[in-house]
Amino acid sequence: MAKKANEERHAALKNDTDKLVRLAVDLKAYVDKSNEHILSVDVVKKAEEIEKLAHSVKDKMKGPN
Repeated sequence: MAKKANEERHAALKNDTDKLVRLAVDLKAYVDKSNEHILSVDVVKKAEEIEKLAHSVKDKMKGPN
């Protein structure tokens, strides 16, 4: 049972890190399109989404303890 839980946690980590990469690429594209005087709300929202997902990944890496 513990092995199955570990496998599921690993699969979730893989999915989340793949999503983090996509979000980071999107964020870079948004920032590249903006200039130094204007930062869109989308950039801030994307950064917040990345932060939230990164915390989730960190917690999953720590394990069930």
